[in-house]
Amino acid sequence: MDANLNDLKQLLIENCSLRLAPEQISETMPLFEPAGLGLDSIDALQLAVAVEKKYGFSIKNAEVAREALQSLGALRDWIGRQP
Repeated sequence: MDANLNDLKQLLIENCSLRLAPEQISETMPLFEPAGLGLDSIDALQLAVAVEKKYGFSIKNAEVAREALQSLGALRDWIGRQP
């Protein structure tokens, strides 16, 4: 399944209560680093639940989360690799 980057930006903004316009979020911007969006563990949980609801794929553990939630580009690529 392919995920659209703009859809992921909206998902992120809505579920993590970000006060940013979609164009302010780049594909490679780190989601959890202070130099990026600076999200926290609650945001990670909300984003994981939103991804599961929208795309049907569960981010099952911390190792998968570290891979999939690095950036929106990484999340898009991770969703695209799911069977």
